[in-house]
Amino acid sequence: MLFAALPLLAQEGGEAAPAAAEDTSLSLWNLIVLSGFIGWVIIFLSIVTLAVIIENYVTLAREKLAPPEIVDEIQSLFEEGQFQEAMELCENEPSFFTKVCAAGIAKIGQPFEVIQTALQEMGDEESIRLNQKIGWISVLAAVSPMLGLFGTVQGMIASFHVIANTANPTPAQLASGIYVALLTTFEGLMVAIPATAAFAYLRNRLVRNIIEVVAIVEDLFERFRSTHNQ
Repeated sequence: MLFAALPLLAQEGGEAAPAAAEDTSLSLWNLIVLSGFIGWVIIFLSIVTLAVIIENYVTLAREKLAPPEIVDEIQSLFEEGQFQEAMELCENEPSFFTKVCAAGIAKIGQPFEVIQTALQEMGDEESIRLNQKIGWISVLAAVSPMLGLFGTVQGMIASFHVIANTANPTPAQLASGIYVALLTTFEGLMVAIPATAAFAYLRNRLVRNIIEVVAIVEDLFERFRSTHNQ
């Protein structure tokens, strides 16, 4: 995530960059090393955040919540009245769709209101569980800038320590702590901003997918409303 800012930070010449004999270019590795322990923690969190985002993107896809082949097979079993076979299929192929269907199948033979309540309760329970999965992205998005702020405070303390214990501190002596302070803040924001955007996208995507799957389940059990009314 640091690559986006490297063109702005890396200066190897120009009016603002004084000439120096040693290598002062700000490569990605140099940025990580200079940010210290807090910077390493934030980098680790960025890897964890990316892994969680990818995992949620894959597992919360519409095809994972309700595999099309499973939906078609259960619909066929319902048409044939083979509800026991449908229950066994739901138990052997766990997903959001099959878990909700299984709750409804278990109530077949009872009033439609009982079936509908079972479907709603299981749907709500599974929705909460899935929302908790993407909730970790929000937690990581909140923790990263806080760690950056921790590094900022640490760097400022180091700079003021130099001021308190040095008669005439030079700008170079003060710059080290300030540099770490700004760098950790920068790293924290570079994790938090895309993580927040990913959380919003995945949450909206999950809500849309759940609505679609619930509509399929309701249509599947609608036949029992007609039977009950008769």
